[in-house]
Amino acid sequence: MSIVTKTGDLGTTGLMYNRRVSKCHPRVEAYGCVDELNAALGLARATAQHPFLRDRLGPIQRDLVILMGELATAPEDLPRYVTDGFQLVEPALTAKLDALVKEVEGHKLSFHGWAMPGDTLDSSSLEVARTVCRRAERRICALQEAGQLKNPEIIVFLNRLADLLWLLARWAETQSAVRPAAPGSATQTKPAP
Repeated sequence: MSIVTKTGDLGTTGLMYNRRVSKCHPRVEAYGCVDELNAALGLARATAQHPFLRDRLGPIQRDLVILMGELATAPEDLPRYVTDGFQLVEPALTAKLDALVKEVEGHKLSFHGWAMPGDTLDSSSLEVARTVCRRAERRICALQEAGQLKNPEIIVFLNRLADLLWLLARWAETQSAVRPAAPGSATQTKPAP
């Protein structure tokens, strides 16, 4: 069976339970932004210099799959979605992010004022993911304002995730500042504060 189905050739795509909508439908735009966020986090995880980051980003990506599945389901199909055994975004998922925020804030982070992305590859990739997360959040807020979002926890989760990604970027910069550069590396370390 080929990945090429040609069912989208006319500009429509399928939600869960075979509902067809335009590829520019606000729901598709919302879960598409979350898909992009997941890809950005995958890149951040794949290029991370620190196991601390790699170990924490993978579980977040798995939770984003839960979020995308819920978004890809029309509100009237959510009862069937749950009956079929699919998970919804619940406060427990946000609580995991809250615990990570607390963990990262427990480290001595070095930052002053607004951060300028670009100090390290790790922090820069996390900043890209953060900005994609904020765009996804905006698209999902539009769904909510249109009465098409039944679960406000999705917005809470993404808001918390964006905060966490900002903190993780600061953590990565702080780690870079205290780590000596590898011999022959073009990377310059910032002096410790």
